[in-house]
Amino acid sequence: MALGIMIPKGYGYVVLDLVTYVFLHTWMEIQLGKARRKYNVPYPNLYAVESENQEPFNWVVRGHQNSIELMPIFFVMLLVGGLKHPLISAGLGALYIISRFFYFKVDSTDNRLGLMGYSFLALMGIIICTASLGINLCSSGM
Repeated sequence: MALGIMIPKGYGYVVLDLVTYVFLHTWMEIQLGKARRKYNVPYPNLYAVESENQEPFNWVVRGHQNSIELMPIFFVMLLVGGLKHPLISAGLGALYIISRFFYFKVDSTDNRLGLMGYSFLALMGIIICTASLGINLCSSGM
């Protein structure tokens, strides 16, 4: 039996969140390339080691890597959770994207950790939206 999925009104905002995140990720990659040149860290080295500019470069790398690590979870949860709660998911997605931008932009480990909390809060909200869809599908017998 085929599962008929209706795309809800407002789901376009969910899709626009994904597009926005792709632009954010591309911007992060550009910033990482600039940092490689600025701190003289050639490929294939992932991190700077034994350098006076080691910490600033490694912060850029970790900001980018952390965003990559969470990207699949964010994308899947946003797309699926948005099927039941498109506007809530899109709003939380926007908060996630904004907090990811500032997390990457700030060059202080103390401040970055505080900003990370907003992205995790938004991600947890999106996961709850996805769980709500799953519960709804189970209770409707699908």
